[in-house]
Amino acid sequence: KREQGLNQQQQEKLGVISRSGEHLLSLINDVLAISKIEAKQVSLQEVSFDLYRLLDSLSNMFELPTVDKGLELILDPAPDLPQYIKTDESKLRQVLINLLGNAIKFTQQGSVTLRVRVGRNDLVQRKQGKQESSQSLYFEVEDTGSGIAPSELYTLFEPFVQAKSGQKLQEGTGLGLPISQEFVRLLGGALAVSSTLGKGSIFKFNILVSLVEADDIKRQSSSRRVEALAPSQPQYRILVVEDQWANRQLLIQLLTPLGFEVREAANGQEAISLWEKWEPQLIFMDMRMPVMDGYEATKRIKAMTKGQATAIIALTASAFEEDRGVVLSAGCDDFIRKPFQEEVIFEKLAEHLGVRYIYDESMQLAPAELETPRQELVLTPQALATMPAEWVRQLQQAATQLNAKLISELMEQIPQENAPLSTAITDLVNQVRFDVIVSLTQTVAK
Repeated sequence: KREQGLNQQQQEKLGVISRSGEHLLSLINDVLAISKIEAKQVSLQEVSFDLYRLLDSLSNMFELPTVDKGLELILDPAPDLPQYIKTDESKLRQVLINLLGNAIKFTQQGSVTLRVRVGRNDLVQRKQGKQESSQSLYFEVEDTGSGIAPSELYTLFEPFVQAKSGQKLQEGTGLGLPISQEFVRLLGGALAVSSTLGKGSIFKFNILVSLVEADDIKRQSSSRRVEALAPSQPQYRILVVEDQWANRQLLIQLLTPLGFEVREAANGQEAISLWEKWEPQLIFMDMRMPVMDGYEATKRIKAMTKGQATAIIALTASAFEEDRGVVLSAGCDDFIRKPFQEEVIFEKLAEHLGVRYIYDESMQLAPAELETPRQELVLTPQALATMPAEWVRQLQQAATQLNAKLISELMEQIPQENAPLSTAITDLVNQVRFDVIVSLTQTVAK
């Protein structure tokens, strides 16, 4: 990935290897998830959140694959659907991703519909002096796909079992539905399916949620953009430890322009060596690396007296809230999931080092705007087509090479009136979704 002189064919082969690795990781995560479920190690992590925002983000997430297949994605929420609720957002999101992903995978023409309906609101309880209502919500994912034979419906929720349509595609592990079924059970409901072979399927489930007020929702994004470090502060030394070069570059390119001094290491062994010589105040530590992983490196650093003065923040792709305890017990001071958001990185630096920032006041939102959650920005072929063909070609090449620096340089050429395009590309780079950029630029080139 570091070589810039590879030809197009070599880059494409590397892309295949990278995507295969990502697919393997998703399979491993499924196996780990079902193992945790069977060991009774999965619990609810309830938070208050904006349900409308969640549904919009899912619609944006699946827009590209449905467009690619010529399908219609229909989001059909009830008019009286509550906006602010409290339940395990992560597990609800995962269930909907599994069901929508399956629906799109097994549908070749027609549509995929997500419906959300409201049940009875009949349970009222008092918590910390506040009245909190409990309500049922009903979700349906309907597709016009291949359908499932009646004889296969009985084993559909068994681990590692796939219907014939899934076997033909040779994708997945047969774990998505069993995981979803258990998550729905934890959320207080049940998952069911009805299907007609050759016509499509409907997966439906209900969950029990608490209704909350907007004031209970934590602000999900900073109202101001960090522009630089405030004056009269020490020189902050930050060590980024990551085996993936592209991931290291994202943090380096985020922090260096602001005035942080940043160095990098590709594994735990290199990290310890650099830490001993350079003594950074904070380390962003990937937990899974070759040679020496982040767990061992953290234990060794924290075992030394001067290591107690170094803040170590774990970077992990784990989807399990329960893994936070494992990371913290290794000696890490905090925990960030990948893909990370830049405002989270800045918040953690402020929390652990007392860093103060200068903000771009022109980016500050007006009070009325703060009340509305930021909408997810989606990169589309139509948006890319507004740029010159040569620029799109260069963007495709940069994304193929995982060259975040070159992409950043290309974004400087985007006119101010087309700022949403720049923001959408930045979001994809921050999420390490170079594959999406490549796919979209290929669509424009055609």
